[in-house]
Parts: sequence; structure tokens; C-alpha cells
Amino acid sequence: MRKADRLNDIVHYLRRMHRAVTADVLAQTYEVSERTIYRDIQDLKDSGVPIVGEAGVGYLIDKTYHLPPIMFDADEIEAIALGIGMVSNWTDEKFAEKAQSAYRKIQATLSAPMIQELEQISLFSAPSRYKIPWQVNFTEVRECIRRKQFVDIAYLDLNEQLTERTIRPLALISFSPIWLLAGWCELRGAFRNFRLDRISSFTPRNERFRHEKDKSLATYLEMVKEEEKESQSSQ
Repeated sequence: MRKADRLNDIVHYLRRMHRAVTADVLAQTYEVSERTIYRDIQDLKDSGVPIVGEAGVGYLIDKTYHLPPIMFDADEIEAIALGIGMVSNWTDEKFAEKAQSAYRKIQATLSAPMIQELEQISLFSAPSRYKIPWQVNFTEVRECIRRKQFVDIAYLDLNEQLTERTIRPLALISFSPIWLLAGWCELRGAFRNFRLDRISSFTPRNERFRHEKDKSLATYLEMVKEEEKESQSSQ
């Protein structure tokens, strides 16, 4: 990676973080030495980027700092176009419209050479007859996740048993052609995955759940990682 690209990436990385990031973490992320990171941080400070912190403690950036226009290379543009195509084909109409709106905004920032690259894209996502339909409102599910809103569902499990659950919706996960709703199930007292196409009713409650570490998305993802490790070690 060119130094200019790395400096730009470091700024984006720090803007995403809510806590101080150490030079060691940055060095591992960009596969360079800590000494290189120290020089990079100093170069950014010298150029006027509002980074605070010091070696051994960590670095933070003023979130009000306005970045210069984002520059993409050809591969990045192609990846974005493919991702937006997949969103358009595998979610719902409302979310697809948002994806296309985002793409138009990205296009508006591109230089003439990049517009030409865009016209030569050769990766596409096509509509599939294997898409499994669902009854729930995909956008409503996303909004409940964002609002941390309890939801009552009626769910038909793989044994064809219909149960009613109250869940904390945490994430939507695509295992094409299936969408899973990951959440904390109050009935089972554990994390569960629910296929969207097997949810026959989805009723948001007028009640939000507070963050609890043992019932959070971060803990769910850690559990998934551990299960993957165990599965790989047993093979």
C-alpha cells in the first residue's frame, strides 16, 4: 500500500473508532512497524489533521474533521457496484432504492477516468429464481434492530412446530438464498437464528431493550467465532 493511501486509511479508521487506538493495533492492521505508524501520525498532525494522543496510550481524531473527497480505485468501484447490485436483488424494494441512491451519490463524486471505469464493469448480480420469499417486512425488521426494539414473532421451526417468541433482534445475516434474523430469544434464554421465510408474524413491541453484554451482538459474534473454531478443529 502506498503511503498516501495508508495515511488516508488511517484517518478513516480513526474516525470509525470511539476509543483511542494504539500504534500497535494500527501497525498490525496495516502490516507495518510501529515506528512507521508513529511517523504516519506525525505526518498527519503536521498536515493539520486533528489527532490527539501519544505513543503507548493511543490516538483519537476529532470527529468534526471534514475529510477531503473520497477517491476510489477501479477495484473498489467494481466491488461497490457488485455489492449494491446484490442488495437490490436480495433485500426489499425500499432498501434497494436506498442502495441505488447511495450509488448515485458515489457516482457524483467520481472523476472522468473513474466514470469510464464504471462503464466497463464486468461483475454483476442478477435476480435469482432461487430467492426464498418471506412474509415479514424486511425494512421493518431492520428498523427494529436499529431501534433496539423487542419483537413478538410466530415461528415455524425445522420440525414444523409453531412457537411464539419474544426476541431482541440483533442482526440480519444472508446465507443466500436464505436470510437469518439473529437475536436473543427470551423464551429459550439464549441466542437463536430465525429464518425470515419461517416467521409468520412479526409484531414490534412498544418497548426497547437496553444493552446487556451477555445478550449483545458482539457476544453473539464471539460465540459464532468459537463455534467455527471448534468445528474446524474437529475436522
